Amino acid sequence: MNHIAPFHIDVPQTDLDDLNDRLARTRWPDELPGAGWSYGVPVARVRELAEYWRTGYDWRAHEARLNAFPQFTTLIDGERIHFLHVRSPEPAAMPLILGHGWPSTVADFLDLVGPLADPGAYGGDPADAFDVVVPSLPGYGFSGPTRSAGWDVTRVARAWAELMRRLGHERYGAQGGDWGARISPQLARVAPSRVIGVHTNALTALPSGDPDELAGLTEAERGRLAGLTRWKDERSGYAAIQSTRPQTLAYGLADSPAGQLGWYTEWFDDYGDAVGSIDRDAILTNVTIYWLTGTAGSAARLYRESAASWGRPEPSKVPLGVAVFPGDSTIRRLAERDHAVAHWSEFDRGGHFAALQAPDLLTEDIRAFFRPLR
Repeated sequence: MNHIAPFHIDVPQTDLDDLNDRLARTRWPDELPGAGWSYGVPVARVRELAEYWRTGYDWRAHEARLNAFPQFTTLIDGERIHFLHVRSPEPAAMPLILGHGWPSTVADFLDLVGPLADPGAYGGDPADAFDVVVPSLPGYGFSGPTRSAGWDVTRVARAWAELMRRLGHERYGAQGGDWGARISPQLARVAPSRVIGVHTNALTALPSGDPDELAGLTEAERGRLAGLTRWKDERSGYAAIQSTRPQTLAYGLADSPAGQLGWYTEWFDDYGDAVGSIDRDAILTNVTIYWLTGTAGSAARLYRESAASWGRPEPSKVPLGVAVFPGDSTIRRLAERDHAVAHWSEFDRGGHFAALQAPDLLTEDIRAFFRPLR
């Protein structure tokens, strides 16, 4: 029941050949002249990435980079869970579980794992070392597709608690952005005696509707609130579809690599703060993992399963650290309403995908938050 098996990525060449053939035969949509991004990601941007995906991107190189880290699978609550487990050479290292979001994968964290696990080898203090666990969300990448319903934020958090127990980590920290910024705090709620602290980026705390709650906001906070409004009015269509009709969407995502690329690039570019601010190889590694595992549809189901719990969470007493990067909508007083905020940092570089855009800043902020909790 608790069996943990080594895992190695070895994609058949026939799958890569099929991908290239499909890309070569893409039937491209039309678009309005001069529309730019006003109707969604432009054709020129997706065509550029698709051509590079077909002729220049080297999956085998990124497969080898992923395989350089110890990977495993285990069965939890009826589903296969894939994860990286990188033990630190430091005997006093703190266990830390990292949580990715959508449309990300464990590949987002590859630039963090080494510095977190072995800071001394990267110019840091060995006292800041972590034993690093990086699971793929259920239904995402090598943890999918899921075969059962009900995998919402709380069920994932319980699975993470069980995973850490199986690995022998009795007390540990958690970190996450995007979905990870909801799941990691929920992990602290379902296992409060085990979670030492939670560090987040891209944390969203929604207003309650009480106007007094938003009185006296700073200019920066008003800008973040406006960003929340813009997301609701202009950018939330993907969440509405994935939280209501993910199966209908899944046919296009499963059959067309260009369709999947466009659906994901919308967010890597827009949430990336600017087109090109996230390396195209990083974008394509994430997209390729979803394509090769056939999990774009099952990943979308997390929105459907969690739709009933979009509102305010139960307050948590576990210490929370918050890193705010450009484009984040995090407002401190709202975060403090729902969490025991013990650490707050704001940065002028990076973005929603901080692990890809500013891994150095995110790494150091994680170290700084957990330092007094060891």
